[in-house]
Amino acid sequence: MRSSHPRSAAVAALVATALATGLLAGSADAAEGAVSADPIRIHDIQGTTRISPLSGKQVADVEGIVTGVRTYGSRGFWIQDPDADDNDATSEGVFVFTSSVPTVAVGDAVKVSGTVGEYVPGGLNSGNQSVTQISKPTVTVVSSGNALPEATAINEYSVPAEYAPAGDPAAAGSINGLTLEPTRYALDYYESLEGMNVKIGTSRVVGATDPYSELWVTVKGWENAAKRGGTIYGSYESQNTGRLQIQQLAPLAQQPFPVANVGDKLTGTTEGPLDFNQFGGYTLVARTLGTVKAGTLAPEKTKPQTEQELAVATYNVENLDPSDPQEKFDALAKAVVENLAAPDILALEEIQDDNGAKNDGTVSAEQTLTKFTAAITAAGGPAYQWRTINPEDKKDGGEPGGNIRQVFLFNPARVSFTERAPGDAVTATGVVKENGKAALTHSPGRIDPANPAWADSRKPLAGEFVFRGKTVFVIANHFGSKGGDEGLTSHHQPPVRSSEAKRLLQAQAVNGFVKEILAADKNANVLVLGDINDFEFSATTDALADGGALYPAIKSLPKAERYSYVYQGNAQVLDQILTSPAIKKFTYDSVHINAEFAAQNSDHDPQVLRFRP
Repeated sequence: MRSSHPRSAAVAALVATALATGLLAGSADAAEGAVSADPIRIHDIQGTTRISPLSGKQVADVEGIVTGVRTYGSRGFWIQDPDADDNDATSEGVFVFTSSVPTVAVGDAVKVSGTVGEYVPGGLNSGNQSVTQISKPTVTVVSSGNALPEATAINEYSVPAEYAPAGDPAAAGSINGLTLEPTRYALDYYESLEGMNVKIGTSRVVGATDPYSELWVTVKGWENAAKRGGTIYGSYESQNTGRLQIQQLAPLAQQPFPVANVGDKLTGTTEGPLDFNQFGGYTLVARTLGTVKAGTLAPEKTKPQTEQELAVATYNVENLDPSDPQEKFDALAKAVVENLAAPDILALEEIQDDNGAKNDGTVSAEQTLTKFTAAITAAGGPAYQWRTINPEDKKDGGEPGGNIRQVFLFNPARVSFTERAPGDAVTATGVVKENGKAALTHSPGRIDPANPAWADSRKPLAGEFVFRGKTVFVIANHFGSKGGDEGLTSHHQPPVRSSEAKRLLQAQAVNGFVKEILAADKNANVLVLGDINDFEFSATTDALADGGALYPAIKSLPKAERYSYVYQGNAQVLDQILTSPAIKKFTYDSVHINAEFAAQNSDHDPQVLRFRP
């Protein structure tokens, strides 16, 4: 147990005032001696809230044992007071920011003087919590080779089930000023251990090793468990408290970071300081890293469609352009043929123009698509044809110069495309009634491209297909990204999700267009699909489905299988296929081939829906 000493800069100020007014007997030296007799401890610096009561103040001779040294990135070291107080809310560890490579070693007993501050990873506008630290330090090594303070075990018993307190309405929803309740809220629990030496035991990997040498585990193996080993993010209230990011202190040149997939185990003890960073929040920076024990997870393969079934799929191929290595084209093509069973219609997102991110006005994707469809044929797939509309240069967001767009691939041996006065980037397609049936005025065509909802964002691509004599309308989407949203560990609770406003408008526009089709023919077969960039429980999805116009087909899956993406250890839905009421019977598959694996051809899992029109 730990408690905070009430002493602070305010006490020092009172002492100074008393001396100046002659209210305190004795000399200034005697008063100084009295103050130094009760030195500032780390728990005084940390205090009982997220913000240090000594922020902005100078501290002298703060004692602690060095528990970790970081020689790269944000250089510095962690110290911990082995003599804990009796208040759970106050951390006994703190980061000392040196900017240059630290000269201390783990096990050194040190005295640190410097300035207490609150560093916000990602900047003040990120919404991230701050890290209490001592900067501009003067460090004195008192002794070396000391035993480290015993690591605090983070496990399913110690992490509370509730994620975070509600933010203070008087402070714009911030939790920074609230007294920590580490036995009640997971975020408070982790914050009460900020900078301390912590450890976990054998834990399941729920976020694969990424290019930045980090992975995610859960210390609560049962918490919203996915069928294949991950942890499902199934609502805004199920943030999954057991997730923890793992990095290592050792430089990669000295010790390669292990490669792990979802469902693998990080076995043994992983121990080190608890840090906070902008890319996931609370992070165990391992001084001692456990061993990865590989699981048996393999990429999924969907069932082939029957002769009477139309198979429609969506796949975000992550900024594909001709400068990508042939290996990427081949791997994506193999996935289309072997894992997706060569769907009849395939909506692609993030097809870039013919020179990728080169910003020279090129908007055609002819070379990209020629290269990709050739790779599919070489992999044993059909000779897909394509339909798309080139965007205006630099008007659709994405990687600057890349001009990403949605594309329809279709197998002409199985399905035909109904060409109707193909539209361009700025021409809106509409709905007319022909012989009692709905038809598009432009196929392919864009939906309402002048609508401000699509500013700097991908415009929906609509197309009319015929399968076994039946018309099927397909609308390929790539809604606005979640860029700018605050993370789950934000100091605002609930976090601010500013990007939702745009997707809501986009969803309303698409929903309105689908309703036009259904007004012309209530039995029309309509599929809305793509990278919706939002969850199946979100306001975006609700707006797409409004009025019963569409049904999010991923909801037909058991909850443990509803995901297409893994972000910060949370398996979640971003890619979707939605069906109109006429499509009553279908089979749906979120084909897990990327998101759970360290080796990825894309960061998204494709989705496939099969039905009989």
